[in-house]
Amino acid sequence: MVLTIDLAVLLAVVIVLRLRRRTQARSRNDEQLTVLVALVFGLLIAPTAFGQGILDAVGEVAQGVTDVGSP
Repeated sequence: MVLTIDLAVLLAVVIVLRLRRRTQARSRNDEQLTVLVALVFGLLIAPTAFGQGILDAVGEVAQGVTDVGSP
């Protein structure tokens, strides 16, 4: 039996654990590392079907907001 860990899933867990900490307890370097990990996570899920679904959903929301503002 071979155990494989998807890097995107591992980074998602790391992001959740890092964001659970109190904001006051974070240093500037800690916040920068969290942003870097989140960016790498975004790059990993972007080409997947899940990432494309998120992109489509955000695009539809943005289009809906744009349509509401036009006469």
